[in-house]
Order: sequence, then structure tokens, then C-alpha cells
Amino acid sequence: MLIVLVGAVPEYHIDQEGIPASRAELAKHIHFADNFTSIVTEWYLIEREAYKVSLASSLFFAGLLIGNITFGPLSDKLGRKPVYISGLFFDVVFGYVTALAPNYDVFAVSRFFVGIVNGGMALVSFVLTQEYVGKSFWSFTGSLTNLTFAVGIAVYALLGYCIREWRYLALVSNTLGVIFLLLSFMLPESPRWLYSQGKTAEAEDVLQYIALGNGKERLNLKLKPSAGTFRKDESALGILNLVKHPVLRWRTIILMYIWYVCSFVYYGLTLNAGELRGNLYLNVALSGLVEVPAFPLCMFFIEKSWSGRRKTMTCFLIFAGFACIFTMFLPTKAGLLLSPTSLALCGKMMVSAAFNIVYIYTSELYPTVLRNAGLGVCSMSCRFGGILAPFVPSMKSLSPSVPFVVFGISGLSAGFLTLLLPETLNKPIAESIEDLQSPKYQVLKNEEAEQIS
Repeated sequence: MLIVLVGAVPEYHIDQEGIPASRAELAKHIHFADNFTSIVTEWYLIEREAYKVSLASSLFFAGLLIGNITFGPLSDKLGRKPVYISGLFFDVVFGYVTALAPNYDVFAVSRFFVGIVNGGMALVSFVLTQEYVGKSFWSFTGSLTNLTFAVGIAVYALLGYCIREWRYLALVSNTLGVIFLLLSFMLPESPRWLYSQGKTAEAEDVLQYIALGNGKERLNLKLKPSAGTFRKDESALGILNLVKHPVLRWRTIILMYIWYVCSFVYYGLTLNAGELRGNLYLNVALSGLVEVPAFPLCMFFIEKSWSGRRKTMTCFLIFAGFACIFTMFLPTKAGLLLSPTSLALCGKMMVSAAFNIVYIYTSELYPTVLRNAGLGVCSMSCRFGGILAPFVPSMKSLSPSVPFVVFGISGLSAGFLTLLLPETLNKPIAESIEDLQSPKYQVLKNEEAEQIS
């Protein structure tokens, strides 16, 4: 979200005909209207140079792709905490490079590296949060983690409103990361990861530490050895295990498409279903706050036996798909409740809810030894959806309704594909690949999977 304000383009006019050839000449004749600065006003990224703002954003997303792929397997092999802290440290370092960049080239490269470490660190921190608590709390902690992202967008808008100099805004935003970095050293390692690695004694110590922190007396705790301790040869394979085992292969294919569609429809609704006008900072805040109601909805429905994870996510995705399709039938000047913008915001809330569920659902569908790798691959496909969504509006040249049909069909197809996955509510969590071969862990009941059992 940094680029939304840091790369904002204020109104401007040039007091001569034509665009000056040199930057020095352009600086003499251009006048920016708004009372804020950005990389656009500092490096004059307008007209022929305007693409550089989008390029910096694309480089960030490219970095996210790499981070999602690499950090997951690393944390499965080296541990959650060291990989998370390393990622957060370099996130802060490259964040300061962004704020202090002497020119656009350094700024753009720093955004690429921020994307790598930010995407990987965020993924590992989500898994670490989930593995600190019992499965019955996963929906709550998962929703709370994603809720902080939506609230963070609104807080960032408030900071932007108060701090109009882009470098100071980047510095203040990044300094919050330093505080969390120092606090993160107090965190223990994931007890689930320790247990999956056969480090039973260390896992017991962490559980005792958590229990004491919750105000409980010292427990007489003794974990039995894991039946499928993660072996070194499995660790070396990493992501290959996601395609080697039939159960994981089908699960990963379906989840990758669902993640892709969540991102695709999310950005598609934002870009196509009506553009908010008015104050820049208010618009940024609303784009985050509109997602807040999605999280209590998730927490309510995914814990009910009659809905659970699978049916709830199916309904949210289908609703988001219909929101795309119905938007093209509404007149632009319709009333407030039936305007394309209102329906788009409602659809965005629904797809945000689906996004929230898919994080929780995916973490429950993968065994502990491959949870980060699975989330990393799925998150990678999600980034492709975000990158492709802005190009769909060009299909309006065929027909104004084509982009909405594309987004709508995508949402509907992902919703129905979700029904092929199993329900995980009140079901055991697999710790190892061996656990998946037990009938109670089966995901897709195809013949090939049953032969392995």
C-alpha cells in the first residue's frame, strides 16, 4: 500500500506548450497543485515517465512472488522464528533504503527487495501465529491477523493525511517495523514445528512457557514421539512433495486456482466496478475499512457445523462472482444502495472474506512439515492474479461487459471448485505426510489416493 500515497499523482499544469525535453527544463515550467509530495513530484514522473510509478509497484509484486516461494520451504526446514525475524530485519533495512533513495533507480530496486522479504516474512508470521494456538482458535487468530491488514490500510491513510512529505511518511511507516522487530525476539519457536522435527523436549518447553504466560500453573506435560517425524530426505524435497503425493498434488492445484481467483476478483472489483472520487486519503481509508465487516462474518460462519470452512468460502466466492456480473446491469446513475460502486464495495467485502478463509483453510489442509511450502506456492499464484487484474479492463474494447464477465466467471468457478475440497472444521490436523495416508486425513477420495492408504 506504500505506493498508493508515495506514488500519488497530484494535479499539475505546465506553463508552456509541449513537454520540455529535459528534467531541469521541466522543473522550471511544471506546477503541482496539491499540498503533498511523492516520487512523482520529486522525480517528475509524468507523461512519458509516468509508467515508472506502475513499474515500481510491479517490481514489488514480483518480489512478493519470489518471497512466497522461497521463505515457505526455508521456514519448514530451518524453523519459523529465525526465518521470520530475518525477513522482518531485512524488510526494515530495505524500507529505510526506500525512504532515503537518492534517485528513482534505487527506489525501484529497493521496492523489489522489500517485496521479497515482506512477502516471505508475512507468510511465515501467519503460520507462526496459527501454530502457537490450538486448532479450535485458528479461525480467530487467522481472522485477527488478516484484520490487522485492513486496519493497517486505514492507519496508513491517517499517517499520510498528517505527514504530507513522502520521505517522512516512508520513514515513520517503516519505524513501526523496528518496534515489532525488537518485540519479536521475545517470541518462542513454533511448538508444532519443533514436534514435527522430533524435538519433543523443546516443544514441551515452549508449551510450558505459553501455559505460564496464560496464567496457568506448571503442567505435567509429556508429548509422545511423533509417528511421522519429518526426515531429512523429505526436508530436501520441499516443494516437490506437493506434487509427488497425489493427495497433496490435487489439493495444491485446486487451492492455487482459488488463491489466484481471490486476488483476481479482489483487484478486478476495485478497478472496474466504479471509482471512488474525492479525498485521496479518505478513499485509501475506505478501501481498508470496507473489509473490516468481512472478518466477523468469517468468524461466525466458519465455526458453525452447518457451514464450516468449505461451504462458507464457496458462498462468499459465488457472491463475489455474481457481484461482478450484476454490476454490468446497473445504470451508472442509480441510487446509492443500487449503484455499481456500492455493489462493488459489497463484492469486495465478500471476496475479502473469502481471502481470509482461504488462509485459514489452506493452513489446515497441509501437514505441519509442508504448511509453509503449501502456503508459499498458493500465495505465489495469488500474486499472478493481482498482476493480471489491471490488464483486464483493456478487454472493454470488445464489449463494456467483457471484464465483468471474466471476473464473474472466475469467482463462480472458484466457488464451485472449493466443493471438491474436504471440510476441516473439528477435524485433526496432519503433522506429517504419513498422516495424510490415513483415511481420516484424505482430501480428495480418488482411486490413486486410496491406493497409497
